[in-house]
Amino acid sequence: MYGYIASMRTKPGLRDEVVALLLEGLDGLRATGCRSYVVSACATDEDRIWVTEVWESAEHHAASLQLPETRAAIARAMPMLTGEFTSQESQVVGGLGLGHTASPNTREDAASRR
Repeated sequence: MYGYIASMRTKPGLRDEVVALLLEGLDGLRATGCRSYVVSACATDEDRIWVTEVWESAEHHAASLQLPETRAAIARAMPMLTGEFTSQESQVVGGLGLGHTASPNTREDAASRR
């Protein structure tokens, strides 16, 4: 399974509005191969949001970004963001609700999954 962890900074006072946008359309994500999608408000930065995702594959994640509802949410959120983003890809090896999916010693090249 493919993991994606990202953070974004909102313009002051707009975090709750962006969080609400990120939580719309979750059924479309599930149907596209999303196993877990968690949106978190940073406890130490009132303008930062963290999103943690688990997908069947990197291809499933990429396909989700083409969904009309995803594209619309991104377009609505972008004016509320500062442009400061971080991201990290990972190989998910298991977790609550995910089971045990792969050995942590198994390494996959992230580029080969795209």
